[in-house]
Amino acid sequence: MALYLKAAEVLDKVEQKKGAVKTLVYDSGFENIKQLYALVCETQKYSSVLQQIIESTRLLKETKLRLSLAKVLVYDLLFGRGVKCGGSWKAMMVKHRSRLQAALARIKVKQKVSRNEDLLPPGVQDKNAHSIPRYVRVNTLKTTVEDVIDYLKREGYSYQGTARRIEDLRHLSGKMFMGDVHLRDLLVFSAKMDFHSHYLYKAGHLILQDKASCLPAYLLDPPVGGHVIDACAAPGNKTSHLAAVMKNKGKLFAFDLDAKRLSTMSTLLLRAGVTCHQLANQDFLKVDPLAPEYKDVKHILLDPSCSGSGMVCLSDGGSEEQDGERLQALAAFQLHCLNHALRFPQLQRVVYSTCSIHSQENEEVVSACLEKNPGFRLVRLFPEWPERGHGPLTQCLRASTTETLTHGFFVAMLERQTTPSDGESLNIAPSAMDLATSAPTGGEEQQTQRPSSEISVEQPNFTTKKKRRNRKKHKKQES
Repeated sequence: MALYLKAAEVLDKVEQKKGAVKTLVYDSGFENIKQLYALVCETQKYSSVLQQIIESTRLLKETKLRLSLAKVLVYDLLFGRGVKCGGSWKAMMVKHRSRLQAALARIKVKQKVSRNEDLLPPGVQDKNAHSIPRYVRVNTLKTTVEDVIDYLKREGYSYQGTARRIEDLRHLSGKMFMGDVHLRDLLVFSAKMDFHSHYLYKAGHLILQDKASCLPAYLLDPPVGGHVIDACAAPGNKTSHLAAVMKNKGKLFAFDLDAKRLSTMSTLLLRAGVTCHQLANQDFLKVDPLAPEYKDVKHILLDPSCSGSGMVCLSDGGSEEQDGERLQALAAFQLHCLNHALRFPQLQRVVYSTCSIHSQENEEVVSACLEKNPGFRLVRLFPEWPERGHGPLTQCLRASTTETLTHGFFVAMLERQTTPSDGESLNIAPSAMDLATSAPTGGEEQQTQRPSSEISVEQPNFTTKKKRRNRKKHKKQES
């Protein structure tokens, strides 16, 4: 009984975006972590199917169960190894078993499939076919990559060097590990490797963070001693990463509306050795950009609430209509946050990221923001990154299980424009955003030639003056 209660509790927290599944499971205090994690993940995978079964049988009305608890019980009854508890819950499930099995059979007939696995949404089936490695970020506030590698080698791990391509990461097994091909502070292990009980993790030397989630802080690359805002900060991995990039110097303002998440985040930052932060239990949208404490803020990381559709362990439950309404509400909120971030007077760059695969939360939000804020332009990020934003916003990055061996993710960087000519080339509709490819690459400023439009303006003036001089010369000769 405790297993199902705890699984339902974790599912509720995942739905509320209070943390990643694995983190929530390990923080739950449940005795059998592996059993709980497997039940939560499998229930999430079949979430939309379970929803249909529960609705068609009116199970909630007849049993008074809450939805998350009903899902884990029905999953174990129909897809797992049977309900493992005794007492009233098992009696209840046995009572409704024939109706639930009949509902499952009808869904299979309707979809013309014979296996349970074939009922999974195509996106979830694709995710299952690609195993994501275990990424571990070295916390450079407490140690170095070299020291961690040496420590692990003494423990019997086999270091394979730095990967040269993403494909190299597919072949890790056992205690083999490599340095990541793109991010120097990232080590990569086989998908089955678990560090939650490892000393280096408990001491804050290692941060368990997916590679895609490391991109925002890495690409924002705030200077040492700078003033930075992490707008929607909890659970805190990106905040600790920003602090590491800043070498714990300067000011890092971190906001989150959820007091419990902020409390958990405070513990995480303490363990990571972060000292340059100022936590605030506050809605970022209510932060005054003109307040004197933010007058030197030049960099903002904005990772707002999203659908979470890129997370491998999650699936989009519910009807298309419900999903559409939810995405519309999320996109409106995300755009509001991004527009608000651009109001900070000294802002130079903002990184916008989501763990969503939907264009409505990604490219469409960025396009709408650029239309409203012509003083900003897109920066072309990481030219060597294999997966780009949907056209025409190819300056942005996308990540996926298939192309980058990560969770689904999206990253864009907006930069304040410094010259009028750049503004002219980018003030057109978002469909012309490919003109921004002359923007600094990888977050570094470069010297660029003047746009051809400037040269074409100056050339006619030169010709006109030359003609005038020729006419004056002819007149003198005639006289």
